[in-house]
Amino acid sequence: MSSLPNPLPDAEAQCRQLAELLRPQLHRQPALVGIYSGGAWIAERLCQLLGLPEEIGLIDVSFYRDDFAEKGLHPQVKPTVIPFDAEGRHIILVDDVLYTGRTTRAAINELFDYGRPASVELAVLADRGGRELPVAATYGVWDVTLATGESLVLDRNDADRLRWRLEHA
Repeated sequence: MSSLPNPLPDAEAQCRQLAELLRPQLHRQPALVGIYSGGAWIAERLCQLLGLPEEIGLIDVSFYRDDFAEKGLHPQVKPTVIPFDAEGRHIILVDDVLYTGRTTRAAINELFDYGRPASVELAVLADRGGRELPVAATYGVWDVTLATGESLVLDRNDADRLRWRLEHA
């Protein structure tokens, strides 16, 4: 039995909260990089909410995961696009759910292929704990505990609104 709120929190409202947490950092002219797919959607939303003039970066960590040999290639690999010079930039890496830290590690490894940023911070909507690597979000709005076999999944409805759903393994 899940201890999650019913209904699940409003992901759009969480994006607005996250934008307000990031707003004080705008003087550093950060570049947003979203991790496919949920993080990419959130980065797009944050860019709109913050009125950022620069296009966001999008990153697919499929080839950088340390479990690539076990899982193989995801059937929907998307191209990584970093439309700015990462060298010396303040990067805010954006993801939907932080769990073990392995996706974040893979994203940082790939990001460094594009240059050496001045800093990399992590912004997430949900932090579910369970870390296997020493990774922490700089900005987050929801600490959540899930039961064994539960996963949070961010998706978009037909009106392009972000929403959470709970999956059971």
